[in-house]
Amino acid sequence: MEYLLLIIGFVLLIKGADFFVEGSSSLARFLKIPSVIIGLTIVAMGTSAPEASVSINAALAGNNDIAVSNIIGSNIFNGLVVVGICAFIAGFKTNRDILKRDMPVNILITVILCIMIANGKLSRIEGILLLVGMIFYILNMIRTALKKRTECPAEQSITLYKALLFIIGGLAAVIFGGNLVVNNASHIAVSFGVSQNFIGLTIVAIGTSLPELVTSIVATRKGDSGLALGNAIGSNIFNILFILGMSATISPLHILSESVIDCGILLISGILLFVFAFTKKSVSRMEGAVCALAYIGYTAYLFIR
Repeated sequence: MEYLLLIIGFVLLIKGADFFVEGSSSLARFLKIPSVIIGLTIVAMGTSAPEASVSINAALAGNNDIAVSNIIGSNIFNGLVVVGICAFIAGFKTNRDILKRDMPVNILITVILCIMIANGKLSRIEGILLLVGMIFYILNMIRTALKKRTECPAEQSITLYKALLFIIGGLAAVIFGGNLVVNNASHIAVSFGVSQNFIGLTIVAIGTSLPELVTSIVATRKGDSGLALGNAIGSNIFNILFILGMSATISPLHILSESVIDCGILLISGILLFVFAFTKKSVSRMEGAVCALAYIGYTAYLFIR
């Protein structure tokens, strides 16, 4: 039964992402703003809903291993696998705003997170500071969106009402499908006797990042690489600032020494992605393959550890 529910979850993820991307792209055209802004905000927050649900519920239950490792694992997956696979499918040019603003912000907040958790805990005050950072980031995105409004294209594939319906329905399917995948994959893993921290870094992290992966792949195949890259980077920023911030504000988190090491690996992966994106102002298929291989190497390290 668990394997059947796992398959149903994957189907909901794939079809939901298809509708979600279609609706989000149409909404961007209606609002006369670049789709990359939608990717960094609405799509990023929407596809991060499973991470929010898992980590905040874990914090409420006092299960710090899952709350922290899920976010760090998801961000490593987003940076190396989501962007890596999208680049491998079709190498893309890097959006100038993401390169100059969002990627450096992603690296900066990862450095801040590494410093915060170096003492083995993430306090309530530190959680509040992360939430304040999220507020400033969102306000800046709104200001940028208002400045970069463009002329709306004459042709529209779907109506505004249908676009909103696609976003809500698609997101619901993505979140529900993600929950099915995570819950059933975790049950299957527990039956094999693996640790909670390992499950959080791999199965739960990958499972809750499936919405980002599927949504970004669908966007890339539709030629909207701006939405794909914005989704991955925006999700990482949202995961640290909002989800970890909210989790720590609800209940101060005790951090395992392994999680501090993983945060360092997250920082390295963020810098690697930035270097790839900065050179030639694009991410090539070869660089995408290197990112994916780096994640395979990281997973092998987790098995050995």
